[in-house]
Amino acid sequence: MRVVEIAGRARDRGPGRPPRVLVVLLCCLPGAAVVGALLYAPGSGRNVSAAVSARAVVPGPAAPARGGAPRPRIVPRSGWLDATARHAQPPPRYDDKVVAVFVHHTDSPNGYDCADTPGIIRHLYAGQTGARKWDDIGYNFLVDRCGTLYEGRAGGVDRPVTGAHTQGFNHRTAGIAAIGTFTAGTPVPRAMTDAIAALAAWKLGLAGVDPRASVGLVSSNGNSRYQAGTTALLPALSGHRDGFRTSCPGAALTLRLPVIREAAARLQGRN
Repeated sequence: MRVVEIAGRARDRGPGRPPRVLVVLLCCLPGAAVVGALLYAPGSGRNVSAAVSARAVVPGPAAPARGGAPRPRIVPRSGWLDATARHAQPPPRYDDKVVAVFVHHTDSPNGYDCADTPGIIRHLYAGQTGARKWDDIGYNFLVDRCGTLYEGRAGGVDRPVTGAHTQGFNHRTAGIAAIGTFTAGTPVPRAMTDAIAALAAWKLGLAGVDPRASVGLVSSNGNSRYQAGTTALLPALSGHRDGFRTSCPGAALTLRLPVIREAAARLQGRN
């Protein structure tokens, strides 16, 4: 079940299910029911292959700032969201900086064609902003099994956009969603974990945060693992389950988090 903050309030919601090929959920809680429906048919999307062209990718800077890491390539929202699908929404909200990232999985099939990823994200967005009446997609970023990174929530990839991904801990954090299901025993693509490490290294590096460190985050909602107002000491690179009672991002991806932290630290030039 995805946790979405709208107009300052956190709401537990779940995105819908495409009736045909791909089931796209937002980090379901154990036993949670699947709600809503999204229509997705590969090949029927709008110019999905163009979204991963060189023109749709924002290159990183030539060199990182001291103590930071280079920005990885990120497909902007324009690579998956066109004018006909765009939903009117309020201006983005911002925090002062991002000091932690939460890793999620979408609890959806793993065998998709990566050329279809823009369509998956677009129809997920349509289900949230249309049928579910949300203001925007909740994740700040998404990554597919081929390691392609996508901008999710609007506001600017290099800015500390307040997301809607981890109830109680959406402030001063960024949410990265791995598209797929990574329960125990499921292979996690190396390209995907490498991309998560690169994104975390860059995003945390903007605030000078070591991905292997722990940071203090203040819970804003008592439905998280911590009472509202409590300062929780959490990994700078956390799984969704660290802040909220859920199995997300799945046992297999959770086991990869220590390796991802170390990889992100190396990208920051740390020993």
